[in-house]
This record gives sequence, structure tokens and C-alpha cells, in this order.
Amino acid sequence: QVQLVESGGGLVQPGGSLRLSCAASGGTFSRYIMGWFRQAPGKERSFVAHITWSGATTFYAASVKGRFTISRDNAKNTVYLQMNSLNAEDTAVYYCAADPSGSPSTRVGDYNYWGQGTQVTVSS
Repeated sequence: QVQLVESGGGLVQPGGSLRLSCAASGGTFSRYIMGWFRQAPGKERSFVAHITWSGATTFYAASVKGRFTISRDNAKNTVYLQMNSLNAEDTAVYYCAADPSGSPSTRVGDYNYWGQGTQVTVSS
């Protein structure tokens, strides 16, 4: 069973930056597609970014492309989400997720393991 624990959320002003981390345990982290998703109040959980097992390939939602960067350190069993130029629309609970299938996906249902989420609030 894979356990995922996110950290790094908080309150940030518009235009600011945050770096989220997701530490994995209990599985073979280096074999998983890792994704970040977010859920704003009253909205469905939506895709933010994913990264392949080697880190060679990444993919982003259009709303965050150019502002967010996903990366991973397989030696530390950790995936990161660097978020820059944050705005109010980025306010949400951010979740990391693991997909052992090997096929990158943007769909919530394709990810088997989820963290508990970390709150990101962008406000002045």
C-alpha cells in the first residue's frame, strides 16, 4: 500500500510562489506516474500536472502551464510542484496521486493512491 503525504501549502499573496512536496512510502515510487490535482470549493477535483517515472516527460493543465513546474526525486521518494505567479483562481486543496499503470493520465479515476491534500490560499 502506497502512502502519500503532501506539505508546503499555505497562504500566499497574488503573484507569489509556493513549493509543494509529496513524500511517498510503502511502494516502488520510481515506477509510478505521479500527478498533482486540485479541488476548489464547490468544484470537482481537476488535473494540474503529471510526471513520468523517470521525470523525462511532464504535462500540465492549460491553466497552469508556464507557471507551475512538476519534478521528482526518486532517491527521496518525493514529487514537487513549484507554483509561481499565483492568483486567486489557484486557491484550492492540492492533492498528489500515484498511478502504477505506467500510462500518464489526466483523469482522477486512473490514479490509485492519493494523499490527504494541502490547502493553498492565494489572497491579499
